[in-house]
Amino acid sequence: MGTPEFAVPSLEAAAEAHDVALVVTQPDRPAGRGKKLTAPPVKARALELLLDVYQPEKIREDEAWTRLEAIRPDVVVVVGYGQFIPKRILELPRHGCVNVHSSLLPKYRGAAPANWAIARGETVSGVSTMRLVPKMDAGDVLLQREIKIGPEETAAELNARLAPVGADLLLETLAGLEAGSFEPQAQDESAVTFAPLMKREDGEIDWTMGAGEILNRMRGFDPWPGAYTSRGGKRLHVRRASVSEKDLGPGEIRIDGDRLWVGTGEGSLEALEVQPEGKKRMSASDFVRGYRPEDGEVWG
Repeated sequence: MGTPEFAVPSLEAAAEAHDVALVVTQPDRPAGRGKKLTAPPVKARALELLLDVYQPEKIREDEAWTRLEAIRPDVVVVVGYGQFIPKRILELPRHGCVNVHSSLLPKYRGAAPANWAIARGETVSGVSTMRLVPKMDAGDVLLQREIKIGPEETAAELNARLAPVGADLLLETLAGLEAGSFEPQAQDESAVTFAPLMKREDGEIDWTMGAGEILNRMRGFDPWPGAYTSRGGKRLHVRRASVSEKDLGPGEIRIDGDRLWVGTGEGSLEALEVQPEGKKRMSASDFVRGYRPEDGEVWG
């Protein structure tokens, strides 16, 4: 059971080493400017692998239960599926339902762990495999692998690195389950943090925050929702920036030639790449020349 690009390496690994009886993924959804009906990445790859694909609107419906019960799977692997798995399915497989989760549990339970880890300034992330239980991401941990987060790494880049790590960890987990060699570890509930599904408003820049904190959020919310502010009643994304020491008020901009700085609650940021509303990304120097922002104007 999986949906996004992150789940594709795990699907490929499982299909190469084991008999994947069924791939369950979300229904095709409209995507892009033309809102063309588009298959999720897991479906596209599963069809290339000649695997049977099932796309229930709701996994809790009786039809889905009947389909899975007929297979009697040894194990169900869940990687970013996007729906809560009902209790009767959790209890169906002999080895239970195993989840590949892109954080070092119990930290960052939820839908966007890599994003929030970067946004909150973490320098280490990783992947956990765990048994699924009715409570979100709360099951016993089977295996974990830690990796360092690069100082300029974005969430998209981190997820791309974590996906194959998750696939490798999944194969180790399946081998351990088959051999009966695991001693699952209960999660420390006192150390739990959460990584909720991101909302568009999470990306709005609060210029009273420190420059480093804003930069972390910029990296964590790339590519969506991005980090944005308002200028002249329109949205302006700040896509890349670096920390600077210029003394400016929060949101106040400084122009020097074709370079642009923005003040924060602590230090300032030099904007390197921005994206005006309805336009493509551009360098800050192109923005300065084309949009002619005024020295001293305030954003946000």
